[in-house]
Amino acid sequence: MRLNTLQPAEGARTERTRVGRGIGSGLGKTAGRGHKGSFARSGKGKIKAGFEGGQMPMQRRLPKIGFRSKLAKDTAEVLLYQLDKLPAGDVDFAALKAAKLVPSTAKQAKVVVKGELTKKFVLKGVAATAGAKAAIEAAGGKVEE
Repeated sequence: MRLNTLQPAEGARTERTRVGRGIGSGLGKTAGRGHKGSFARSGKGKIKAGFEGGQMPMQRRLPKIGFRSKLAKDTAEVLLYQLDKLPAGDVDFAALKAAKLVPSTAKQAKVVVKGELTKKFVLKGVAATAGAKAAIEAAGGKVEE
């Protein structure tokens, strides 16, 4: 076997079908595109996603519901029992990042009720839900925003 004699296996490479080359080819005249319509035209074969032939599309028939906050992806949740693992005292956003309680991509944090709080914390620049605020104040701490 020599490099100059190498060739692909039989049937591995087929020649491109040449359409619109006469009646004898089986793909003459309309070249397999049928008669008229957008798919018969050049460059007009694509219709946008959700198009239903002029009928009012599904995404416009259904009512608009819900809301997704753009702040939600930047806000990290810190649970009370996670906060309890930190040493008592002042807690700010930098301290939460240092303790790896919030991801590095987060821009702000919010303390949420889950678990018990036994230590006294003073939250500075960190938001807290109403229930979490009550739990922190019950443990002798306070929330400064």
